[in-house]
Parts: sequence; C-alpha cells; structure tokens
Amino acid sequence: MKSHRRLLSALALVPCLAGCFVSPGGEGSPVGGPSGARLRVALAFPPAENFSPYGADATLLSRLGVTEGLTALDANGAAAPALAQSWRRENDRTWRFTLREAAFQDGTDVTPTAVAAALTHATKAEPAPAALAGVTLGAQADGDHGVRITTAAPDPVLPMRLAGPSLAILSPKAYEKKGGPTPVGTATGPFEITEVNGGGSATLDRYDDYWGGLAHATGIDARFVKDGTARANAVRTGDVDIAEAIPVAQATTLDKATLREAGTTRTTSLQLNTETGPFKDPELRAAARTAIDSSALVKGVFEGYADPGAGIFGPAVTWAESKRVKPAGRAKAARPDGTPITLATYDNRPELPEVAQVVQQQLQKAGFMVKLEVREYSRLESDALAGKFDAFIGARNSLLDTGDPIGILGSDYTCDGGYNLARLCDKKADRAIAEAVGTDGTGERQDAAMAAEAAILGTDAVVPLAHQQIIAGVSTKVRGVLLDPYERALVGAGTRTRR
Repeated sequence: MKSHRRLLSALALVPCLAGCFVSPGGEGSPVGGPSGARLRVALAFPPAENFSPYGADATLLSRLGVTEGLTALDANGAAAPALAQSWRRENDRTWRFTLREAAFQDGTDVTPTAVAAALTHATKAEPAPAALAGVTLGAQADGDHGVRITTAAPDPVLPMRLAGPSLAILSPKAYEKKGGPTPVGTATGPFEITEVNGGGSATLDRYDDYWGGLAHATGIDARFVKDGTARANAVRTGDVDIAEAIPVAQATTLDKATLREAGTTRTTSLQLNTETGPFKDPELRAAARTAIDSSALVKGVFEGYADPGAGIFGPAVTWAESKRVKPAGRAKAARPDGTPITLATYDNRPELPEVAQVVQQQLQKAGFMVKLEVREYSRLESDALAGKFDAFIGARNSLLDTGDPIGILGSDYTCDGGYNLARLCDKKADRAIAEAVGTDGTGERQDAAMAAEAAILGTDAVVPLAHQQIIAGVSTKVRGVLLDPYERALVGAGTRTRR
C-alpha cells in the first residue's frame, strides 16, 4: 500500500519536475511510460574519486540519474522539489523541509533521520563539498516527514544550495565502510549503479521503485571516453545514443540532426597560483593577464561556440553584464624577462589543450618561458589542487555547485575554499564574498556577487578566457535528453530511445 501511495504522490508532481528541463527540440521529459531500450552513453570524464558524492564525481552521478538532493534547480535557476516536496523558512537561520515518500535503492525508506544523517556526513567531509563552502549547517529529524536545517549565519539561498550534486542524499548503508560513502545501491534516482569497471565503464539498471515513476529506459551502459573525436565517432557510427562534450572541431562532421547545442554557465579560465612560484608576484600576474587575447581563442579554437571572457560569470548568467563592476587596484604589469612557468590543463575537454597551446604562445610572446603539461583530469586534479603548477586552464560551470553565483566564489577564491586552484587568500576578496553570502534579496545578492567578482578579478588570480556552449551528440532515436545550463543533468527518467 505504501508503495502505491508513493507512486500516486509522485505522479501528481510529475508536471512540475518534468518541466524543469526541456530538451533542445522542445520535447518535455515525461516519466512513467512504457519500457524502452537501454541507453548507451559516452561521458568525457571517468570517476576521479571512486564515485565519491563530495567531489568532482558528484556531477557524474547526477548526470546519470543516480543521485538526488532535497531540491533541484528549475530552468530559471530557482529551487524546485526533489526529495523534499516543500519547505518553509522559520526564521533567519532555520528552514523546515517536508519529505515526500521515497525509498533508497537498497530498499529502505527515505526518512528524516536518514536525511539528517546524510547531510551531517556531508558537513564533516574533507575537503568540504563545494556547495557548503563558507557555510556551517546542522540537520535534525522533525517528526515523521520533516527535516529542520539550521545554519550558523543566515542563508537565504539554502534551498538552492541543497540542490548541489555534492549534497545528494544516500542511505545509511552508504556510510558504513571507511574510505568515504558509496552511492552504489544507496541513492534514490531512477537509475542504480550495478557494476563499475574501473575508469572505463559502468552499468546502471532502472530502479523500479523510484518515487518519480518508472523510467522509460531499462538501464544505462555508460562508457568513459576521454577522447572527444572518439565520442563524436561513436555517435556518427551509432555505437552510442548520447555523447557529451563533442569537440568544436568535430561538430561539423556530425549530421545536423544529431547535433544539440545549448547555452551554459561554463567559463574557461586561466588560474594563476598566487601562493607559490612566479605568480605569487601580483605584477607578473598582471603581465599574464595583459598578454591574453580571449577574442583570438573564441575565433580560433571555439569557432564561434563561445563568447570572449568577460568575467567569472558570462552571458548565460543573464543579469551579470548589466551589474558588472570594474576591478580596481590591479597591480602594474611587470616585464616577464624569460620567467619560466608550468602551465597545465586536461584533455577530457578537447578544446582545452588547444586553448592551452594558444595561451602558451601568447604568454611566450609576452616574455614568459612556458612548459605545457596535459593530462587526463583524474590524474591531474590532486596536483592542481595542491598548487603544483604555476598556471592551470580549466572549464568550470559557475552555477554548478549551488545555483547561487556566490557559491562558486566561496569554493574557488577564498582562503578556505575547497576548489581553490589559484590558491588565492586575499583579505579584500574574502571580505567581499563574506558580505555577499549574508545578503538577502535577489537583486541585492546579484549586486553583492558582482562586487565580489570585481574583488577577485582585481587580484589577477584568474583570467577569464571564454564562456562556452554545450555541444552534444544525440541519436535521432533519442527523446528527453536533458541539456541544462548548469550541466547537472543529462539522462533522466524520461530519457528514452528506440532500437
């Protein structure tokens, strides 16, 4: 009976959630329809941290429909129901979330106690999940269906924050073993991981007791293919149904009917190590910034599938340009005079090595001696976070972690940030970000975010290069693929194909 009630409750909410993202062709993503074939998906990034929900793999899990949080983001970036069907703010620091009836993939119920425990585990993770950068919270069960979450300081965007992939809710079983939680068989999404073959592939089966209704596809066969040309070829030959991150150079080789484009809040940036090495000197950072011509990158590398770097937030963040603040107090550029630097990037996104080569040439022309190092992302991340490179080129979705523009500023550019590739620790920037975190009201918060962006850009720790678009290869037999600007979703309950 409980399972029947759960299905009826889920079906009543399908219109809200199915409308959160719409595929580029205008099709919605209905759920609960007849069973379809398994989906074959090629992803650019293999699991880098054994599918830990707290790091880069969190997005991988959400894109495959494995994990969910209390909330999700709708197409406008607002919080929408997920495992929580509703919420209310009780005071400045306390929110109460009402849970829907749902079950974990190990068969246990999603209870307030289990949800509170999952969030508590996330608060204790090291480094802290990006969605919790600069935020202290506590969670407690409240009755049969409620979870009360209290933050140390007012957090007006907590419902958006809880939509972050790194705050996915897992069953108590996920935390039983040492070495970090596992999402295998412990998540709540429409698909369950049943087999992992190292970094090469993973097998997922449909989770038949999913609260949102029976998924159309009976499962997913995921392949992790770092080579972008190989992903494009797999779409062209029909070996896969969906391939993400198609290289710009390969876009013209695909049949137009299989090429999907969408706007994204992803920005490619040059991060300069402010803690050690040559770029500890702000005058050399200024020299690197003035050497970069981002318009040449957009034209020569991205072939028009991007816009020149304007800031940490690009055109897809529609309000950013009108509120942008000019950075002040920048250092005067010094002469590099042959200063040697090591520039690193990864090849999972095929444009990045090309971007790095152009940046290398521009920096060399300015007087730097540049050694370029390119690796696969999972073999590069730990060294990059440890500050072992002088400069690093990466592509980062600015609204990925929380949907709130201030979230990425806290995680990437504060002294205690968990993804601080620039190793930036600047009092002015920290103060601006802290002020923004406590700001309420949509317009006021946007203004505070842009003031904080200006403080960060004023240090020259980061040089925005380009604001990208999503390019995916999708078989004409596929319906309901999810291409959202936050890049949290790809396959959902409504994604389906026919053979």
